[in-house]
This record gives sequence, structure tokens and C-alpha cells, in this order.
Amino acid sequence: MSPTNHDAFWMPFTANRQFRRTPRMLVAADGMYYTSEDGRKVMDGCAGLWCVNAGHNRPRITQAVQKTIATLDFAPTFQMGHPLAFQAADRIAALAPGDLNHVFFCNSGSEAADTALKIAIAYHRVRGEGARTRLIGRERGYHGVGFGGISVGGISGNRKLYGSLLTGVDHLPHTLDLERNAFSKGLPAYGAELADNLERIVALHDPSTIAAVMVEPMAGSTGVLPPPVGYLKRLREICDKYGILLIFDEVITGFGRMGGTPFASEKFGVLPDILTCAKGITNGTIPMGAAIARDHVYEAFMNGPEAGIELPHGYTYSGHPVACAASLATLDTYAEENLFERAGDIAPYFEEAVHALRGLPHVIDIRNVGLVAGIELSSRPGAPGARAYEIFDRAFHKGVLLRYTGDVLAVSPPLIIQKSEIDQLFGTIADILRTVD
Repeated sequence: MSPTNHDAFWMPFTANRQFRRTPRMLVAADGMYYTSEDGRKVMDGCAGLWCVNAGHNRPRITQAVQKTIATLDFAPTFQMGHPLAFQAADRIAALAPGDLNHVFFCNSGSEAADTALKIAIAYHRVRGEGARTRLIGRERGYHGVGFGGISVGGISGNRKLYGSLLTGVDHLPHTLDLERNAFSKGLPAYGAELADNLERIVALHDPSTIAAVMVEPMAGSTGVLPPPVGYLKRLREICDKYGILLIFDEVITGFGRMGGTPFASEKFGVLPDILTCAKGITNGTIPMGAAIARDHVYEAFMNGPEAGIELPHGYTYSGHPVACAASLATLDTYAEENLFERAGDIAPYFEEAVHALRGLPHVIDIRNVGLVAGIELSSRPGAPGARAYEIFDRAFHKGVLLRYTGDVLAVSPPLIIQKSEIDQLFGTIADILRTVD
């Protein structure tokens, strides 16, 4: 039954009054498709919210959730444990690159970001470098909506209503360079030198005050900004030079999104000190996130009294048994169907399909890596974002669900997408671009 009152639910990141005028309701999902309230099949072109990497309604995951909720609906992980949490942590640590071996569970990417920032500051404190409290983010970065995440994040619309935020935060410049890198396929060639701005920030504040640098390997929510070739490696080198922790926010890029590997850090050959993830960790079925720490970070906390709590941090639902069951079944599904490798195999076809939109009306840039793409449009005079919203709305009524941010259309389908569905996805966008004002 359709709700008649759209006021009670204060919708997140939504123009609520606009939505009330023309509601878009989804009532079911299976495979690559949602079902709309009026019974239409709508292709999921954005994996829900970048999270349904294995497609919808996967039997193994559904059955694991059903079985667990009927067996162990909740168990605390403060001073107690349950086997599923340890099993899930083992599996995730095995999937993560290098010695990222220690998994701190939470419930979202936002919580994972704030967890990682707290671990970074506490790490220096327990090592006797308590002056290292400053955090460095990046312009146009997105790290969720906690106060730590929006402070280190660099999207002005997410920050402007909330006062001074955390103190002691600075930002690297973003990496978008339309003049030199427009219509790049994969990683843009120019911009590695932008990482050298970290040297300037270090000189300004003194390295002994800086705890961590936090970036997305590929900035997603701001409009899909792949890292320039060599940029992330340069950040790693500078962090190592000054004893600064490097945190990668892989909430979007994790679990196969970049194609071929579980995480972007492995794809790009750069190992962070802490890696955050969420979304694809349970295929979007149950809220879950994690901050994964390397051995040296974890072991720094293990030197105090054995009966003392090493890290006074956590959430009621950290390692929730149903979420852990969903994660284990999700990881099984990824492995059984080789979805990470499959994403890498189909990525070149996806790349050619999205770049075929070049030259269509309003398209000023196309950016892609793995199974994610951003299509940047020129803005209507005096109405930024209006053109992208209209395309998003029209696409939904034509049977394709997209994301938009500002005047960028973001595409990130489930990793199970077929070539014919890629053709349908970008064919629909092309048809709309030819007719939209």
C-alpha cells in the first residue's frame, strides 16, 4: 500500500518538498532490477547506493540472514563474543591487502570514517606522540556524515550548516583537472604533483602535529574523480617520510568496484595504514562497516595492562551477528561467482560504452575506472544541478536508476551486469541527452 503521508519520513540527502510532488517508490528488487510502485522494471544503474555489488535478492545472503536472525538475533561484543564476528573478521582480513589484519566493526561508512580517525589520533598518543592530533583531508572528499567525516571531508554543501566542525583540520586540493584530463579513460595522466601539496601543509603545521591523511582512492560521491597516475603513491611516500598515517576510505571502491581486485589499494598498488569499508561488505542487505588496521597500528595498543580496555570505542551493533552472517554469505557469493574478476573483465566494454556518449549535447567530461563512471554536464545558467536532476528523473521513468551529484551523472551498476544491459543503460542516457534542454 502506498503511503499517503510523505511528511513523517524526513528523507536523507533529498529535496523533500520536490519529492513529495513527484514521489519515486521502489517496492521490490531482484538481480539487476528494481520494481517500481506502478509495476515497472527499473534497471539498477547505481547498485542501490554503490552497495549492492552482487545484485539484488541473492539466495545465499537471504538464507544466511533468515537463519541467523532466528538463531542469534543479537549478541553483545563488549566483553563478550560470538563466532560469526570472528569468522567475518578473519575473512575480511584475508581479503584485504598486505598486513591489514585487524577489523574493527561498525555499522556504516560514516562510523568507519570516524573510527579510523579516532584510531589514528589514539595511535600516536599511545606511542608517546600525543601532539599529533591534526587531520588532513581533501577538497571534494566524502567520508560520511559524522562530525569527523564532514570535517575531514571537503564537500561544502555537507559542511556549511554545522558550524566550525572539528578544529585542527586542513585539506589537500582536489584532483579534477578538466583542462588537462577531460575524457580520460581510466586514471588521468596529469596531476600526480598535486600530492606534493601535502609537503606544503606539513611545512605549515609541522609534521609533529599531524596524525593522519584521509582520502578516497577514487572520490565517488563528489562526482567520480579517479586518482591521477602516481598520485596515491606520492601521498604514501610523503606520509612515510613524516610518520603520518595514511587512511584510505574504500566505502565505495571496496569489494570489486574498481575491477579485478577486492580493494582499490591493491588495484593501485598503495597500502594504507587504515582502510575503511562498508556498503559492499554485506551487499547492502544489513548495515555494516569496518575500519581495518595494519599490524603496527593494532600492536601499538597492545602494550598496556592486560586487563585494560585498549581502545575505548565501539557501537552497540559492532559485529552484529546478523550483519556478520550477511557479510560471510556476501563474500561467499563474490568468490563463487568470481565477481571481482568478472568486473575487471567487463570493465573495458563498460568504458567504451560510457565514452561513446562523448559529443552528445551538454557532455563536458566523462571519467571512469572499473565499473564506475561519471558523466559531467554543463550547468544551466543560474540553475546548477537542474539538468542532471531532470535526466535522473526521466531515466527513472524510462526504466533506469542513476545517481546524480551537482551536474554529474554517476553510474556504478552491480558487478553482475551483462553487456546487453550496459548497452541499455548508456543507450537510455544517450536518448535523454539528445532531447533534454
